[in-house]
Amino acid sequence: MQTIPRAVRGRRERGPSLHRSGQSPAAPTFGDAPALGVETLARCSGQALPTLESVPTSYNHEVHSELLYDFCAALVRCGVARPSQWKQAGENGNVFAQNAIREAITTARLDLLQRNLEYHLQIADVIEKYGYDRALESSELAVMITSGNCGYVEIGEALEALEAEETGLGAAFYWQFTYSLYRVMRIYNHDDAKMREEMLHEWAEQEEEESREQYEFPEVDKGLPECILKTLKGNSRHELRDRQLLLKHKSGKFGSWITRLRRIQRLARLYPKSGRDLGDGYYDSAPLPTLLVAFKEHDVICACFDEESQSMLEGSPEPALSIVFSPNDEDEVRKAKKIVERFVLINCELFQLVEEIQSWGNHERRDIDRGELSLRAA
Repeated sequence: MQTIPRAVRGRRERGPSLHRSGQSPAAPTFGDAPALGVETLARCSGQALPTLESVPTSYNHEVHSELLYDFCAALVRCGVARPSQWKQAGENGNVFAQNAIREAITTARLDLLQRNLEYHLQIADVIEKYGYDRALESSELAVMITSGNCGYVEIGEALEALEAEETGLGAAFYWQFTYSLYRVMRIYNHDDAKMREEMLHEWAEQEEEESREQYEFPEVDKGLPECILKTLKGNSRHELRDRQLLLKHKSGKFGSWITRLRRIQRLARLYPKSGRDLGDGYYDSAPLPTLLVAFKEHDVICACFDEESQSMLEGSPEPALSIVFSPNDEDEVRKAKKIVERFVLINCELFQLVEEIQSWGNHERRDIDRGELSLRAA
């Protein structure tokens, strides 16, 4: 507790005194106590509180730490990480690996993917088998990418616009789009909806006559655009002709869509199939679809997907990508790195294309009469 003597207050009331030079004394800076007129009730102690500067702020308990450090070293050898990042990570192996991988993917790509779906990348020495964790071999790791939801694109209006440019262009775009994605990931489109329709008919045939009325059968063919339905009925799909047609319009009105599609095709063709996969039999179901391809909002494809998606997370779905490798085997590390890189690049090209189509669709809808839009929605 501090007290200020009465004499000090008296001097302040008379105003500041001037030195011979005519200048006022400098005001004390923040944190400095006045030099005169301050008294304390107790003398200052020479003892101070102990410093915590050298005490660690966190502790880590690492299991199989030698495998983690081998993986960190492998990241440096294959060019994903830099030695300087080790100090920046506080010499923590987990933080080092996470920071290096995130920086290699880049913030822009991570933001793009997070806007469209929920991917999780995990590198571990255990894998899930029939709902339980199973340890890998002593020197092995598994890189897994799983999805927690599904991306979405409405492609019907885009196909109509392509068909308006030239007959068959919309169908060519659709088939090349789906064929390319089939090589790399699972998608949900009219083929899956058609399979569900057939499955419901099979279930109904096994029921008693009076119980069959409880089934509602989706009529998938009625929900398909005319250009797609025509290729299905006439069996007129021709991959070479579709590619030639797309190539013809690569500099046209929708050239940016075709350019991105061609990039996806190239990456899908070069997608490496080598590497040790986890194999079949470890999971309850197929991977969650990366993309739902609908023709318009609330169409028959969406309805079928909504029904099937209710059971998709009941078990343990297979990862979208899974590769087993040894961090001490440079060839396996290189192959695993290449597979993950291609998977990320394909997804980035895919969702840039999805955002372009959706942005174009939103712009086109602003130019449509609201009465017509309401009629179509109904």
